[in-house]
Amino acid sequence: MTAMTTTATTAATASQLPRPPANTEALRDWLRRHRGIDLPDYAALHRWSVADVLGFWQAIWDYFGLGSPTPVTAVLADARMPGARWFEGAQLNYAAQVARQAAAGDADGQPAVVFRNERMQREGRSLEIGWGRLADDAAALAARLRALGVRRGDRVAAYLPNVPQALVGFLACASLGAIWSLCAPDMGVATVRDRFRQIDPVVLIAGDGTVYGGKTVDRRAAVAELLRELPSVHTLVRVPYLEEAGAVIDGQGGPFTFDAGGWAGRVLDWAESLAGGERAAPEPLPFDHPLWIVYSSGTTGLPKPIVHGHGGVLLEMLKLHAFHLDLQPSHARLRPQPERFHWYSSSGWVMWNLQVSALLLGTTVCLYDGHPSYPQPETLWRFAEDTRLTFMGAGAAYWASCLKAGIEAGRLVDAGRLRALGSTGSPLSPEAYEWGWQQLGRGLWWAVISGGTDLASAFLGGTPELPTVPGEMQARALGADIQAWDEQGRPLIDAVGELVCVQPMPSMPVCFWNDADGRRYRDSYFDVYPGVWRHGDWLEITPAGGTIVYGRSDATLNRHGHRLGTAEIYRVVEAVPQVLDSLVVDLEYLGRPSFMPLFVVLREGAVLDEALQAEIRTRIREQVSPRFLPDAIVAVREIPRTLTGKKQELPVKKLMLGRPAAEVVNKDACANPGAFDWFVDYARQQAAKE
Repeated sequence: MTAMTTTATTAATASQLPRPPANTEALRDWLRRHRGIDLPDYAALHRWSVADVLGFWQAIWDYFGLGSPTPVTAVLADARMPGARWFEGAQLNYAAQVARQAAAGDADGQPAVVFRNERMQREGRSLEIGWGRLADDAAALAARLRALGVRRGDRVAAYLPNVPQALVGFLACASLGAIWSLCAPDMGVATVRDRFRQIDPVVLIAGDGTVYGGKTVDRRAAVAELLRELPSVHTLVRVPYLEEAGAVIDGQGGPFTFDAGGWAGRVLDWAESLAGGERAAPEPLPFDHPLWIVYSSGTTGLPKPIVHGHGGVLLEMLKLHAFHLDLQPSHARLRPQPERFHWYSSSGWVMWNLQVSALLLGTTVCLYDGHPSYPQPETLWRFAEDTRLTFMGAGAAYWASCLKAGIEAGRLVDAGRLRALGSTGSPLSPEAYEWGWQQLGRGLWWAVISGGTDLASAFLGGTPELPTVPGEMQARALGADIQAWDEQGRPLIDAVGELVCVQPMPSMPVCFWNDADGRRYRDSYFDVYPGVWRHGDWLEITPAGGTIVYGRSDATLNRHGHRLGTAEIYRVVEAVPQVLDSLVVDLEYLGRPSFMPLFVVLREGAVLDEALQAEIRTRIREQVSPRFLPDAIVAVREIPRTLTGKKQELPVKKLMLGRPAAEVVNKDACANPGAFDWFVDYARQQAAKE
C-alpha cells in the first residue's frame, strides 16, 4: 500500500495556551496515589493502558466507583478476538448508573435533559427534565412494559426522532434487561423493516412523525405498515409528536389521528404508558447482557444487527466522556459553568447513543430535534447559546458548512463558556480547526474523535492536556491498542495503512443477532487479519503520536457519519424496472469533497433521462433515506464483477481515488475485466475536474 500525502500542518501551529487541568491528569494523579503508578504524561498513560490491559480496566472500574452484588472472578478471562470475556461474575445495569447520578443531580438544580425542537427554538422555550423525573418516568415505563409481558432478553424497537421519549424508552428497557433498538423517522419503511425483522421485537414505540427543516415528516402510514411487517409485535406505544413539533398537514395543525391500520394488537398512548403507581427499579444483569442492538453496514446482505453489552458500554462511555471529551458531572461544580453537553445527531446514528450516555457521568444532556441550519444557518449556534452549552459536538460536515457559510460563531455564543467543539463522522479539515479558533479563541479545545457503530465508542480521540495540530486527532484512546498496518500486517508510522485494534476492548460486540456460529461477526472484522480487528478506515499515526483518518478503506457508504451497506441501495435501485444492475461508491477522503456516484446498467431501449433519475432518487429517498441520495447517476454498459459474481466496489473506489489500475485490478480474478476500462476513463475525467 502506498503512503498518501497528509494535509495536516506541523506541530508548530498547534494551540498550546494555558488551560485548566484535564481529567486525564486527574486520572494520572489517582493512579499515583491509589496504585503507586507514576505516569508523567498522556503518552505514558496510554502506553500503560495497553501494556497492562487488566490493570487499566480494573482502574477504570475502581475510579468510577462501580460495584457488583456478586464477586468479580476475572477482569479478562479470555483475551481472544472475537470472544473476549470481561469482568466475569460481575452484575450491573446501565440504567442503574443513571439512577445513581439522579440521586445527586436534582439537589444542585441542574436538569438531566434540556430539549428543543424547531418550533421550541423559534419560540425561545425549552423542556427541562430533572434527574428525579427522568428516573421516575423510566421506572414507570419499565413497570408498564413488564406488565405487558416484556421480559429480560425481549427486544423493544422504537421508530422515533431525537426526543426525550426515546431516552426514557431506552432507560426503561435497560432497567428490565430488555434489548433496545432505535431507528430514525428519516428512514423508509423498507430500511427499518430490514433491521427490525431480524430481531423479532415484541413492542414497538413509534412516533407519528417529526418536523425537519420546516417540513412535516408524517410517519403514521409507515408505522401501520411496519406493524403489518413485524408479526412478533404485540403492543404499540404511540408517541403523538407532530402537534408538539408544530406540524402542518394539508394546511391544518394537530391533533393528528394515529391509526394502527387495522392491526389487531394492543395500542397504548405514551401518557397512558407512564400512568399508574407501579415502578420497576433497574435489575442487576450479567456484565455482557445485551443492552441494545444497533445496525452497521454490510456490503452484501442485510444490515448487521450488532449487540453490545451493559458492562462494556458502561465502562467505555464513562472512559470516553470523562477522558476524551473531558466532561464533568453537572452537579460537581468543578468548573465556573455547569456542564451542558450536546452532540448534534439523528436518533439513527450511534452518536445518539453517545450523547445520551453522558448521563452516566452526571452531565446535563441537551437534545435538539430538527435541521441545524433552518431557518437560518446559525440556528444550532443560537440553540447553543440559549441552552448555555459548554460542549458542542457535530459531524465534520456541519463544521465545514459553518466555515463555508461564514458563520460568526464568536458573535453568537459566549466563548468563555463554550470551551470545546467535538467532531466525528468523517475527517475534519485543517481549515475547520482554524475557523473554530478564529471564531472562539485559541483556548477552544477541538475534541475530535473517530470510532464507529461497531464499537459503540472511539478508537481515536484526545485530551486537553495535549497540543492540537490542525487536521489531526490528538492521540489513540486509552485502552485502545490501535495501529496502522500494511497489507502484510506490519505496523506503520508516518504512512497510511489499515486501522487495526490488536487487543480487545470491553465494548466490542457481544455478538451479532441471529449469528449462532459467529461467522458473520468474524467475517466483518477479522477476515483480513485473523484475531485482529480491522475497522475499515485508512489511518496514519504521526511520529509525534497524532492520528489522521483519511476515510473508509472498504466499500461502506459513509455520509457524514451515517453508514450504510451498498446492498441496501442495490435492493431499491434494481427494483426499478429499467435498471438491470448497479454499483455505488463513496469517495469520501481527507482533503477532497465527498462524492458518491451511482452507476446503473439499463435495459435495452431504456434511457437515463431526467424522469428516470428522478424515480431512482425518489425510491432511495423514500425507501432508504435522503442522506444517501447519490451526487450523480451515470449509465454504464456493465458492472465489473469477480469470477464468483461479486461487484468490484473497492477496486472501482480505489481507481477513483487516484490509484493506478495495475495496483487495484487483478484481471485474472475478474469475470469481465474489460468493464474496468470505462471506469479508468471516468476516473481520469473526474480527476481533471478537481
